[in-house]
Order: sequence, then C-alpha cells, then structure tokens
Amino acid sequence: MSGAATSSAAEQAKERRYAVIAGIAVVTIALHLILRFGTGASLFRTNLPLFVALAAGGIPLVWELAVKAWKREFGSDLLAGISIVTSVLLEEYLAGAIVVLMLSGGEALEQYAVRSASSVLRALAKRMPSVAHRRRDGLTEDIAVDQIAPGDLMVVMPHEICPVDGEVVEGHGSMDESFLTGEPYRVSKTPGVEVISGAVNGPASLTIRATKRPIDSRYAQIMKVMQQSEQYRPRIRRLGDQLGAFYTPLALVIAVAAWATSGEATRFLAVLVTATPCPLLIAIPVAIIGSISLSARRGIIIKNPIVLEQIDRCTVAIFDKTGTLTYGEPRLNEQLVAPQFDARETLRLAASVERYSKHPLASAILRAARDAHLKRSEAGEIHEPPGQGLVGRVDGRTVMITHRKRLTRERPELAEQLPPPASGMECVVLIDDRYAATYRFRDQPRADGRSFIDHLGPRHQLNRVLLVSGDRRSEVEYLAGRVGIHEVHAEQSPEDKVRIVREETAKAKTIFLGDGINDAPALQAATVGIAFGQQSDVTAEAAGAVIMDSSLAKVDELLHISRRMRSIALQSAVGGMALSIIGMLFAAAGYLPPVAGALLQEAIDVLAVLNALRAAWRPRTLTDFQDSADNA
Repeated sequence: MSGAATSSAAEQAKERRYAVIAGIAVVTIALHLILRFGTGASLFRTNLPLFVALAAGGIPLVWELAVKAWKREFGSDLLAGISIVTSVLLEEYLAGAIVVLMLSGGEALEQYAVRSASSVLRALAKRMPSVAHRRRDGLTEDIAVDQIAPGDLMVVMPHEICPVDGEVVEGHGSMDESFLTGEPYRVSKTPGVEVISGAVNGPASLTIRATKRPIDSRYAQIMKVMQQSEQYRPRIRRLGDQLGAFYTPLALVIAVAAWATSGEATRFLAVLVTATPCPLLIAIPVAIIGSISLSARRGIIIKNPIVLEQIDRCTVAIFDKTGTLTYGEPRLNEQLVAPQFDARETLRLAASVERYSKHPLASAILRAARDAHLKRSEAGEIHEPPGQGLVGRVDGRTVMITHRKRLTRERPELAEQLPPPASGMECVVLIDDRYAATYRFRDQPRADGRSFIDHLGPRHQLNRVLLVSGDRRSEVEYLAGRVGIHEVHAEQSPEDKVRIVREETAKAKTIFLGDGINDAPALQAATVGIAFGQQSDVTAEAAGAVIMDSSLAKVDELLHISRRMRSIALQSAVGGMALSIIGMLFAAAGYLPPVAGALLQEAIDVLAVLNALRAAWRPRTLTDFQDSADNA
C-alpha cells in the first residue's frame, strides 16, 4: 500500500509540474501578445516573455525527450521536441512557446484524466476508517488503524466499518458484507465467528481479536487489486507508439521535403508544429482510462488494462463451473437421516450453527430450515477451522458439520454408517459425536446461462466454449447439458486446469472465468482471466478483471466496453493524424505559417480528446445477449 501511495504522490507531482509549465506558457504567450499588439514595444521586449516560456518549460521538456532518445525510447512526442529546438534556431519563439503549451498541457491533461477517471477506485480507499478502538487492560483507546497488530482486541462500534480481519470474542450482532462479497444480506456474528475488514457493523457493538495486520487484511488486498490498475502501462497505449513509428518519419520527410524544395526553413518548422502528435499522446490514454472508469462504475474492476485490448479478440472461452455458470448457491435436495434421529430436529440444530458459517452450503441449510418453518436456537462455542468443518453448541448439544473425507480419515467407525457416494455436493452432520444425517445439494445453472453461451459465437467470435471443473463428471455433464456446452473436462485438479488452459492459449486467445482459489493459476495462464466476485483474494490477484456481482451480463458488458474503447481510441488517434497530415501538406505548400500551424494542431487536439472522452460515457446499452436469447 505504501508503494501505491508513493506512486500516486509521484504522479500528482508530475501532473503539477506539467500544469505549472503549461500555466507559464499561457501567461507568457498572453503577455507577449499584449506587448506586441497593445504597447508597440520593441521586438526584443515583446519576445522576453517567450524566452521565459522556452527556458522554464522548453528546456526541461526537451531534456526529458533527449534522455528518452538516448535510451533509444523514440516515442511520438519526439516531434514536439524537434519543433521546440527548431523554433528557437529559427527565432520563431511564439511557435515554440505554443508547442511547449501543447506538450505540457497534454501531459498534464493525461495525468489529470488518470486521477479523475480513477475516482471510483479512490472512493473505495476513503471509505476505510483512519481511527480504530483498541481495548487494553480494561480500557478502550483510539489508535491509528495502521497500529493494529494481530492479537489486539478491537471494539467495533454500531454502524462502524470494521478496520481489520478478525474473530468475534464478545457480543452478538450482524455485519453487512455485501460491499465485499456481493451477498445481499447481513451475516450474523457471535463469539468465534470471522469478521472481515470493510464490512459495516450492525446496531450492536462487537469486540474482535485481530488476526491480521490491516495491510494484510481482506479489504487491503482488494484495494491492492484495484490500485494496480493504475500502475500498468496498457498495451494499447503502445498503439500510440506503433502509430508514431509510421507518423514521425512521415512528418519528418514532409518537413525536409518542404524545406528542400522551397529553401525556406520556416516551412520545416511549420510542418513539424502542425505534426505534433498530441492525438497519440493524449487521446489514447484518455480513452483507456475512461473505459476503466466506466467499467468500475458498472461493477467491473480492471486490474490490468491490457484486458480491454485483448478480450474482444479472444476466440476461446473456458469456464469454471461453480459460481460462474451456476449461481454458487447450492440447494438442499436430499436429507438422508439416521434412524435414531428426527429429520426436523436434525435440520433445526444444523441450521442453528450454520447461521454463523460462510461456507457455501450453509445458506442452503438455512434456506431449507426457513422453508420448513423451523425456529433456530442461539449457538455458542462456534469453531470452524479451515477444511475441518463447523462445530458449535446448541441447546446443550454438540453439533458438528463436516465432510465425508475427514470422517473417513479420522472416524472410520462412523464413516461406515454413511450412504454410498453420489453425484453432487454433500455434508455430514454429527450430533453429540454420533452420525445423524447426510445432506446432499445441487447448484442450479444460471437462468441466462444457455442464452449467454449461445450468444458468444455470433456476437463475439468466441467460437469454442469449454467447461473445466474439479467436480464429479456426472455433475459437470449435467450442467453442460443445461447450458449447451459440448466440450467438458471434469474432475480436473488445479494443475490439470492450467495445462488445459495453456494448451488452448497456445492455439488461440482465451478467456478463463472462475471464482475459486484453485482457479488462480488458470486465470494467470489464459490470455484474459476474469474473476467472479470477491470470494478469494488470491483469485482476484491472479485475474486481469474482477466482476464484482458475478453476473454473466457484466461479462458481456466488458466485451462491449473493450470493443467500444478500441474503436474510440483508433477514431481519435487516426482521425487526429489524418487531420494533421492535411495540415502538414498546407504548411509544406507555404499556406500555413508556424504559429497558425501550432494553433491548428491545438484545435485538432481538442477534437481528438473530446472524442476520446466518450469512452467514459455510458452508452444506451452495454449488453445485448438477452435480446438474442429472446430472438432465438
């Protein structure tokens, strides 16, 4: 986080420096015009303000470009540097000052666009509290959030934002975690239950024990994912350099030819100032950042802007199963209860402890209990070690909810009572250390899954769709049949997923969509990795984009945003270059003096940037696959 803050401060300083140079250029140009046309002062005195502009702004800008050229970094801004030097040599100081204004103003505008378009992400950082309440020796003191250490007892007041990941040690209440998890309901909290930073506390005060440093907490990791989107140099930005590789030599050829055929060095300068490639320097990054901002407002976090260039060119889509093509909300569809236990009482006890769990199957058990109109009891001594199941005390009875593998490994005598394995998901309920029931679940396919899959080929050129999952083959094939996928890879380990994705990516550009920790390697191996929701920090770190609310419609929106961004960026860059080339030809013919050429280039810049700003505007619609489904 400190590195991101340092980078942000450096970017702000850079923006201020360019803004100061641009401001100096504006003031000195205005003063020059006043002295020249308003006072009748001598030529030397009228040019004094321009000398200030060229010294204060032109020298540092030309020095930066010279350093880049020395490093063999020949960008499209090289023309601007040549124009400034040429204007001084030919004593066309006004034209040189205008080029200084164009170059510094363009850089300042780019920096400002980056910061303003990222306001959606910065708002997330401002949401976190700066002060927390630590309890020590019976007293509560206010401390800075970054002073929290693992093991500290922290008091979260009613309606406050939880400052750190931890575990409840005192109090009963609830927290709204929808901002982080996307789940639209409050999660009950009681001693032993995990809390996550960024969650909003309910009406009851809770005392928690911090389990991580704030910098390592869930919220901080999500912030890191989002802030990284500002640190990447997007690949499409290099499109400006690629266009510049054609445009810069062309401009130099026209300028030299104009000088050679006319014998007038001012035509060389006039061509160069008209050719200053601000549409490449400004319009393309404005379109990129605008699209990142639009995506963020639509609940799509672009971690790596290269996604915006690549995703619309992918031809193979690879889906994980759970949470992507299914709702990630399993339903309890079978209760196999041991003869000595009552089915309703077993479900009531299980639901009473599951209300404190974040396991995907917990919501299914709670939903089944609600549908059966069962009244839950308060549970205590909740304990949920990772991978070991959930344990709690309800009405004086010990309830454990675990899985078949653990029971078989640790309690083989109880495992003998289990029914034979079947397709789908299941959990095992133990009451007072006795086998009570096996619950089986099925995750339902998304209602729009088939229409979305059918839509990918005709509208987005995704001609192959694969389903790759670690679940049982019968479960995966059931889902594939429901959504219309014909290439199925079931019972795959994370290593198998990576191998499949790499093989496919070697043949064509791929999109991989997943939401589990075991999807992270595959997300990195694909051309474009898209994570659904914020269920795993590891997955979000590995993905190029994060769909916050796990919606297939949002994936379609991302595809359309990408296509629209490329179109707008190319319109701005190529259109600006075309207008500049026309201006260069007029300058080469002697119809456009250097100052007029510089002013014409400013007008072209404004048009290119205004067009690029459209990328941040939301069009009338950003998804169309539902319409195609209706027409199917």
